[in-house]
This record gives sequence, structure tokens and C-alpha cells, in this order.
Amino acid sequence: MLIKRKSIEAQANRKSGPGKSATAPRPTPKPANKPARKPKYAPVTLSEQDGVRYLHFGTEWVQGAMRVRKPDWIELEYAQQMMAWMLFIEQPHRIVQLGLGTGALTKFCYRQFPEAQVATVELNPAVITICASMFKLPPNDERLSVLEMDALDFITDPAIASKLDVLQVDLYDATARGPVLDTPEFYQACAASLTPWGVMTVNLFGDHPSYAKNIKAMRYAFDCVLCLPEVHDGNVVALAFKNTPGLDFAALHERARAISDACKLPTRSWVNGLKAAAAEM
Repeated sequence: MLIKRKSIEAQANRKSGPGKSATAPRPTPKPANKPARKPKYAPVTLSEQDGVRYLHFGTEWVQGAMRVRKPDWIELEYAQQMMAWMLFIEQPHRIVQLGLGTGALTKFCYRQFPEAQVATVELNPAVITICASMFKLPPNDERLSVLEMDALDFITDPAIASKLDVLQVDLYDATARGPVLDTPEFYQACAASLTPWGVMTVNLFGDHPSYAKNIKAMRYAFDCVLCLPEVHDGNVVALAFKNTPGLDFAALHERARAISDACKLPTRSWVNGLKAAAAEM
């Protein structure tokens, strides 16, 4: 999220974006004779360079990327790190992504885990539309569900309590000032949605004031939180475990090799990063 590239339309679109978190109070309803105002979203814009297509919200901040010739590959390193839960869960049954972006994680999980149910929650309908038209997002089917709704409404629904094996959280707006949902109550709801062995990965800004706030909130809600090394001039991926896992690093290196052989992700660095993080606890 701290990667910058000029979007094609950025110079013509200087709107600051929604500017309100998903937890903001709802406005007073309008009189019945006036139609309700639709939510305002920052413009969804694109750029492309060296065979990579980027998504923006009308600014230079990158919201995701796709290599045009490899649409199912995870292009950005921080997004690859969001898959570090694979070290601990080999066959997930239910995977949920909060925040669609370019659909990189959604597409990868859908292709890589054919037995899993994959759901993604995205508030902005334009993001869903452009992912389908420009980022090769497959249509919904019996295994894939892309839901247009508020992530907070989804994660606080009692119907999903203890149902998710994996939760991937990447919730940023056009201002790129940190995750738009970051309270202890939000992370408590995330923890409640997971199975006892469940894992959440979260994209954070390592050198931003929001980082310490999010880590503190996650540690309040989760039994164990470990952070991978910073990438992309600021992105830090945190792994939050509902229950503290066994950290057998020899076994994790073996698992990392198997993942790398199967899907070419840079898993060795994940294990080394987790080992360093565990040593600092």
C-alpha cells in the first residue's frame, strides 16, 4: 500500500476518497420524499508499466497489481506474504478476504485450493466490476463468492463464528492512512470468526502511526501475533493466530520447500522472518 505509481487518471481526479471509516455513525435518514444518497467512493483508476497493470483509487497509491501475462500470479511481495498462513494450514476449507483490490489473493486461493470455499468482501461496486473486466477475476460459482458489502457487517455476523480457517485483511481507502478497520472490537470479531487453528494475515504500514495501534489491537484479540520483515518501503504483514501454534522451524522449512515447489512463492524468507519475530517475543 505504500507503493506509489502515477495512475492514468490521477491528475484529473483529486478527490480524497471516502474519508470515513466503516465504523463511522450513519447519517440521519433523509425525508421520505427524497431518495437516499448513494455512498461516495474515490474513482477507480489504472496504470500499466512493464507488463504489470496497477489499480489505484484516483491517486498514486497502488491498491494492487497484476502481471498481464500471468493473471493468477501474486505480483507484489507483500501480497505473497499474505499467503504465509500456508505454512500452518495445508488444506483450508473456508478462506475469506476482506478487501478485494485486484483480486490477486482471491484468484490465487481459488486456483490453488480447489476443495476450499473462497469468499471476498468488497464495499465498492466499481472495484468488483473492474476486477472482472481488467484483472481476470472469475465469476461467482459454487466455490467462489465476491460479496458487495461492508467488511465490518460481514465479520460481525454470528453466522460465521468459528467457521473460517483463513482470514486475509487488506482494507485501505484512497487516503492510504492505515487500515480503515483497526479497533480491538474489529479484531475480536476477526478472531471469533476463526476455527481454533485459524490464522489471520493483515497488511499494515510499518512506519506509520497506525502500525502500533493495529498490533496492540491484534494482540488484545489474538493469542499470538508475529510480523514478517517490511517490504515495499513500508508494508508489513502480520500473522495473527487464534491459538499459539507450535513453531517447529525445521518442520516449517520443510513445509516451505513443499509450497515453493508447488507454487513458486518465496517461502524461505517467510520462515526466516517468523523465526526472527519469535526470537523478539
